[in-house]
Amino acid sequence: MDDLEKAILFSFDESGAIDSMLKSQAVNFCQQIKETPSICRICIEKLSLCNIVQVQFWCLQTLHEVVRVKYTSMSSEERNLIRKSVFSMVCCELVDGKSSMRVLESPAFIRNKLAQVLVTLIYFEYPLIWFSVFVDFLPQLNKGSMVIDMFCRVLNSLDDELISLDYPRTAEELTVAARIKDAMRQQCVEQIVRAWYDIVSMYRSSDFEVCTGVLDCMRRYISWIDINLIANDAFIPLLFELILADGLPEQFRGAAVGCVLAVVSKRMDPQSKLNLLQTLQISRVFGLVSEDGESELVSKVAALLTGYAMEVLDCVKRLNAENANEASKKLLNEVLPSVFYVMQNCEVDTTFSIVQFLSGYVATMKSLSPLKEEQCLHAGQILEVILTQIRYDPMYRNNLDVLDKIGIEEEDRMVEYRKDLLVLLRSVGRVAPEVTQVFIRNSLANAVTFSADRNVEEVEAALTLLYALGESMSEEAMRTGAGHLSELVPMLLQTKLPCHSNRLVALVYLETVTRYMKFIQEHTQYIPVVLAAFLDERGIHHPNVHVSRRASYLFMRVVKLLKAKLVPFIENILQSLQDTIARFTSMNYASKELSGSEDGSHIFEAIGLLIGMEDVPPEKQSDYLSSLLTPLCQQVQTMLLDAKMLNPEESTAKFANIQQIIMAINALSKGFSERLVTSSRPAIGLMFKQTLDVLLQILVVFPKVEPLRCKVTSFIHRMVDTLGASVFPYLPKALEQLLAESEPKEMAGFLVLLNQLICKFNTLVHDILDEVFPAIAGRIFNIIPRDAFPSGPGTNTEEIREVQELQRTLYTFLHVIATHDLSSVFLSPKSRGYLDPIMQLLLYTSCNHKDYLVRKACVQIFIRLIKDWCARPFVEEKVPGFQSFMIEAFAMNCCLYSVLDKSFEFGDANTFVLFGEIVLAQKVMYEKFGNDFLVHFVTKGFPSAHCPPDLAEQYCQKLQGNDIKALKSFYQSLIEKLRVQQNGSLVFR
Repeated sequence: MDDLEKAILFSFDESGAIDSMLKSQAVNFCQQIKETPSICRICIEKLSLCNIVQVQFWCLQTLHEVVRVKYTSMSSEERNLIRKSVFSMVCCELVDGKSSMRVLESPAFIRNKLAQVLVTLIYFEYPLIWFSVFVDFLPQLNKGSMVIDMFCRVLNSLDDELISLDYPRTAEELTVAARIKDAMRQQCVEQIVRAWYDIVSMYRSSDFEVCTGVLDCMRRYISWIDINLIANDAFIPLLFELILADGLPEQFRGAAVGCVLAVVSKRMDPQSKLNLLQTLQISRVFGLVSEDGESELVSKVAALLTGYAMEVLDCVKRLNAENANEASKKLLNEVLPSVFYVMQNCEVDTTFSIVQFLSGYVATMKSLSPLKEEQCLHAGQILEVILTQIRYDPMYRNNLDVLDKIGIEEEDRMVEYRKDLLVLLRSVGRVAPEVTQVFIRNSLANAVTFSADRNVEEVEAALTLLYALGESMSEEAMRTGAGHLSELVPMLLQTKLPCHSNRLVALVYLETVTRYMKFIQEHTQYIPVVLAAFLDERGIHHPNVHVSRRASYLFMRVVKLLKAKLVPFIENILQSLQDTIARFTSMNYASKELSGSEDGSHIFEAIGLLIGMEDVPPEKQSDYLSSLLTPLCQQVQTMLLDAKMLNPEESTAKFANIQQIIMAINALSKGFSERLVTSSRPAIGLMFKQTLDVLLQILVVFPKVEPLRCKVTSFIHRMVDTLGASVFPYLPKALEQLLAESEPKEMAGFLVLLNQLICKFNTLVHDILDEVFPAIAGRIFNIIPRDAFPSGPGTNTEEIREVQELQRTLYTFLHVIATHDLSSVFLSPKSRGYLDPIMQLLLYTSCNHKDYLVRKACVQIFIRLIKDWCARPFVEEKVPGFQSFMIEAFAMNCCLYSVLDKSFEFGDANTFVLFGEIVLAQKVMYEKFGNDFLVHFVTKGFPSAHCPPDLAEQYCQKLQGNDIKALKSFYQSLIEKLRVQQNGSLVFR
């Protein structure tokens, strides 16, 4: 062993036995040898003499790199040497008088590397320099399996490195590939195909490995060679003979299947494709898929059948001639039963989309009305496939029931996976409604009879089909029970499912019952059965909390739909729900248990909707409501009395309990209309007022407990809608308490409440607003910055986001005040001191805020204030200094300088809306301030923007006219012209 061989062995060592320093020296030594001019000769010598695999690999790798990188700079002698030596090796000839058998007897990865070196030479030299490479190779195949193996490896490497489009290719590689393919088609493809045929025919009984390699190689080339070389009376019978030969190894037969699939997938015009498919007589292999479903051969045949079916379906779509279309449909009908079997029982090839294929087939059914018996049969088989595909794997049953991490992941995956399949179901339901409904009915009936270890997944899948079917049905069909629906819905309601305790089954059952409520509305005899399903252990009393909460929500939806039809059942419903009500308002839910919208409070909303109807007699209604509100209020009062004696742990539990009670009362009140509680049945209104009085005490006793403050605020919102103006006496106390301890987030919530009051009652809230506004303004101006928020790293904190949200809510609040005839609040003696900060904030925001909708709101506020505070003809100023502020500050900065800035993009929709308001503001200022505005704007503002006098004159004319659209259009063009002159040099004032 010489130094180079030692160095190569050391550099490849992964055992750790070689010292790292020595290994590094070995790598450097090998690199130095690579740089020597005679490196190619060294490598060729080593390959003919050395049996060490690492040395062989290093030499071939080096040759590959040298040819790939340095080919253009090599001498012709060097190229000849590599060409002659490498070709001699692959053909098992002597190299410099020495045998090349060593390389061909080495492991597969060495032979692959040798093939790669030859393909790199072909890249540069074929066909212009080395025209005869393939022609010279073919006679060498007589030497036997070793050379045949190398021939296949070279062709495979050529496909991998250059021809196959499964890998991204550069433009140069595509050009070279086209050149090589054209030359091969012209020169040698026919001989290569003949060689493939001869080899397989000769070795089929003696060397299965060689035959398998040849067929795998051939499969790659079928896509671009003349199809008639393969699809003929010689090759096709041979391939099917091999596929159907029981005694041959599965890999060999599978390789033959791969070649037939390549023939089937060959791109060509539809008529030629149909002719080809007809000659194949594919039915010969149908029986093979029913053999061992796990075998490699079965999966290959399955891929062939699905590929064949897709091609036939494509012919059906593309061929218009009646006889051709009929012929393709005949082939399709012939293969479909096997394809359906494959979809349900075999591992389907990843390149085949079940949904895409079946959707395509269903689309061809749409033109057939009515469907023939065969199509009806196929529709049923498609439904069978869908049912199989959407079924959960029983191995996840426990995970899905307890909904652990694995269960959540599997449920999310299945929800996504099912989407397209259920779209397909609805398509089948439209073209074959009768077949679909009968199938779903039978599926549900069959699922129930399965043994306990199977029925969970079967029942869940059948119910999912029934649920999805409802999505495609019209309201009329649902209401009348069209088709088999009048049989399906009662069956759903009356079937006892042995696996109802399972979470998934219980959920989909309740969702499906809810989906078909339109049917129940018309067929009221089923109402008791529906109520039982929701009120017993299948629904609200289900042991799984996820099911019971979802049932509460769905029951609320059922009540909304059935309404007055449920009045006779109210007593029974309330009786059934007593324990649920008690549990909800006494439980110490953990905070995360309450996460999400389904927190259990929907049951109170359902009760409120039930007992809040005018169809309920007044005395009964009062009794029902009193029986619910009185104990809840007493619970709250008791806890408030005990508040001072609680330790921190008890406090947390009590706070959670109070929150639950407020949520319950809030949800309950949603069923009562303002008209009922204030006009027709004021006794009900009185109960809610008393409840409000009790809950407002929470703000006094627990002024700093944010979750409680939020819940009480939410209840006040609710009472504003429910009690109307009769809520007024309670507002001063409520607002005073809410304002006393408010952080930015709570202050924003407080402003939202005031916005609701203003929007509902307009000027009626003037006195209340006048009272609280100074405190609000004082608090907010101590929190928010007068100009921009800080930016950069570390500024996106929760606190800053809360202050930003407060500022946005403040703009909405000021806008609501201004647009509801309440701007006089800004001028009251208590609030007057905040007028200047408000004006400055609005001015800065209208010019600079990054949200153009916020800027628009600020401009609209100014427009409204001008109209409210500036009368025409001009009399004594209502607000001294306001007119000059608007003319000198607002008009100049907002109406001129802010729109001149290039960041003001007219192409943006929101910006353009803001621009419209800015133009309107100018019009309003001219109407209210007259020439005082116009002269200042034109003589002071326009010159600073270098506006030519003729354009200024035109502006005056447009402003004084009555066409606001023309003014807006002119002002936009004026600004765009001024921008060009300014070239971005204008500085804001």
